[in-house]
Amino acid sequence: MKIIDTIKISARSFRNNRLRTILTIMGIGVGIGSIFFLVSLGYGFQKVVLDRIATSDSLLSLDVFSGDANNGGVIAKSELSEIKSIKNITKVTPIIVQKTQIHSGDFTTDAKVNIVEPNFFRMEGINTERGELFGADSGNLIVVTTAVLNLLHIDENNFKNKKVEVNILVGDDNNTKKTVKRVYVISGVVKGKSKAVVYIPSKSVSDLAFNHYNRIKIRVSSEGQISPVRKKLMDKGYFVSSISDTVDQTRKIFRVIKIVLLSFGMLALIVSAIGMFNTMTISLLERTQEIAIMKSLGASAKDIWSMFLTESILIGFLGGALGIILGFAGTKFFNFILNLVATNFGGMKVQLFYIPFWFVVFIVVFSTLVGLITGFYPAKRAAALDTLEALRYK
Repeated sequence: MKIIDTIKISARSFRNNRLRTILTIMGIGVGIGSIFFLVSLGYGFQKVVLDRIATSDSLLSLDVFSGDANNGGVIAKSELSEIKSIKNITKVTPIIVQKTQIHSGDFTTDAKVNIVEPNFFRMEGINTERGELFGADSGNLIVVTTAVLNLLHIDENNFKNKKVEVNILVGDDNNTKKTVKRVYVISGVVKGKSKAVVYIPSKSVSDLAFNHYNRIKIRVSSEGQISPVRKKLMDKGYFVSSISDTVDQTRKIFRVIKIVLLSFGMLALIVSAIGMFNTMTISLLERTQEIAIMKSLGASAKDIWSMFLTESILIGFLGGALGIILGFAGTKFFNFILNLVATNFGGMKVQLFYIPFWFVVFIVVFSTLVGLITGFYPAKRAAALDTLEALRYK
């Protein structure tokens, strides 16, 4: 029997048992749709988190700290050239961190002050919510977190050109600290409602005698150079951390979450597969005499086996296609409701669901495979029916 004839006979069987076939396909569709919905939720959560903590530049960046606790945990200015000389390091930006006070009008607050170069933001993966980051020629511009605006009672929608006075601590050769006051203008705001952080351009304090850094941020030439460069720095006595460590750990956590979510979806699919097995078994019982007549007319056991197996494969494939449609519609509807609630409460819109294309293809192949496995036993029974016994069956 030709393949096209097998498909035509299977399609005729679907028409003769239309309601049962539709319900079976819907059952498979619900199971596949559940997997699509839950796994895309896991991928979506992972994408949202990773997009927040990492950018392409930040993934190639390393943070270098002093490994010597006896010197106060700082890196001497003279060590910067040594770090720059290491092969495959493309960018180096030193960072000075201070906990000090900032003032605006009648308000004063404690804040963490980061004295950085303009390329720090790209390497750190920091973007503004409002306004702009300062550039190489920005002498008196600063970037602050939203917490700073709130503590200094500055309107988030009207912060441009607001002046802020910053107390900068400078030490001399005798390790005596003195305070230097500098006035800056806010140019941009970055996310951070819980931490008061201020970013100051290092150019604005180039006249001050800083002889150490709290950390140095470096960028390597490629992902494959992260481990070799890190080892070289650690061999020199530095402590090195990378956001890629956090990303790897996050991916491991979400891998477990996706497996758990997939397991819940598999339960629905197993129930659907049982229903499909029941449908194929009932179809076998109802068509026993039809099978006997077909065998009497010359159909081989292989033809009967192929016919039943084709039916189950088609049900699995159509159930998978329906599942993708149901799952996709479910993700869009749920995301719409979630964003509607979020915006009403002043939150930000977020794309909570994400599914890679390869997984869509995998779902279709998987559902077809489920149909194949589920229909294998009924097809084998149908092919093994004795013609004379089947003709006497009522």
